[in-house]
Amino acid sequence: MGRNNERNIKKHNDKLHKAQNKAKQAEIARKEKLKEIIKKFNQKDQE
Repeated sequence: MGRNNERNIKKHNDKLHKAQNKAKQAEIARKEKLKEIIKKFNQKDQE
């Protein structure tokens, strides 16, 4: 039984893609929060 069999490769890739998606979602969430903060700041600035 080799280390690089199909099942192990698939398991590794699934774990890797899951981690990448999680990081991507976190980045999107941070950008959204930043937009909200900037929006609030600009509203206060205009008043």
